[in-house]
Amino acid sequence: MTTNRLDPRLYQIAVLAGLLIFGLTALDFDLTVGQLVVTLGVAIGTQLVCARIAGLRGDTGIRSALISGLSLCLLLRTDVLLVAAAAAGMAIGSKFALRVGGKHLVNPTNGAIVVLLALATAAPALDLSIWVSPGQWGNTAFFLLLMGCLGTIVVTRAARADVTVAFLATWAGLLFYRTWVLGDPIAIPLHRLQNGALLLFAFFMISDPKTTPDSRRGRILFGALVACGAYYVQFKLFHTNGLLWSLAACSPLVPLIDWLLPGARYAWTGAQSLESAHETPTVARRPAGAVRPAVL
Repeated sequence: MTTNRLDPRLYQIAVLAGLLIFGLTALDFDLTVGQLVVTLGVAIGTQLVCARIAGLRGDTGIRSALISGLSLCLLLRTDVLLVAAAAAGMAIGSKFALRVGGKHLVNPTNGAIVVLLALATAAPALDLSIWVSPGQWGNTAFFLLLMGCLGTIVVTRAARADVTVAFLATWAGLLFYRTWVLGDPIAIPLHRLQNGALLLFAFFMISDPKTTPDSRRGRILFGALVACGAYYVQFKLFHTNGLLWSLAACSPLVPLIDWLLPGARYAWTGAQSLESAHETPTVARRPAGAVRPAVL
C-alpha cells in the first residue's frame, strides 16, 4: 500500500522557525538581524552552488539547508558576521564533502559548531568571538513542554524517535546514577534534565535522519553511545558543550554501525519514508538497474 505524506522537513522548518521567533521575542536571544540574515543566506546560497556543481536536479536540498541555517541561529552566537558565514558555509559544504556510503558523515550543524569551537580554543589570537549559550532557553516548564511536544512531532514524522528516546533514557539514567553515587539531592539531575538546550539537541540534532544509523537497533546503540560520551566529556573531562563534542566524536562510527547492524536507508518523502520507518528494505523493491536519486 502506497501512502503519500508531506516532507517531514516542512514540519521541522516550521518548528525551528517558531522556536527562533519565540526566542527572539520572548526570551531576548542575543542574536542580531545581521547574523540571522547572513547565516540563512549563506546556507541557502552554498546549497544551491554545491547542488549545481554536483549536478543535482529536482530537489536541490533547499529545505535541508534552511534547517541547518535555522539550527545555527538557535545554537550559535558570535559577534563576527564572517564567523557566522563560515559556520553556515562549513555546515552545508560538509554534506557534500564528507560522505560515506551516500550518507553525511557528520551532522552539518554540529560539525560546523564543533570545528569553530575547537579553532577558537586552539587559536585564541584569532578572536573568533564564538560561543554556545545553553542557558538562553531558561527553565520555563510551559516552554519545555511545548518544545518537547513539537520535537516529538518532528522525530516521529522523520521516523527517528527511537534514537531520541535512547539518548534521553541513557542520559537521564547516568545523571541519576551520578546523583546516587555522590549522595546529591534528586533536585540536581531533575534540574539538569529541565533544560531547553538538551531537548533541542535530543529532538532536532541527534535525530537527523541523514546522519543516524539505518537500523532501529543501530540508532538505539548510537543514542546510548552519544549520551555516554557526553557524560564523560562533561563529568570526567569537565568540558562544556559535552553533548556537541560527543555527537561529533560518535558520528564517524555510524558507517561501522550500519555495517554491523544493517537497515533500510531513509528517504525524506513518499512511500519510501514509511518503508524506512518500518525497516522495510526498499532496495529490493526497486526495479533492476534503478538508482535512487541523491537527497541532501
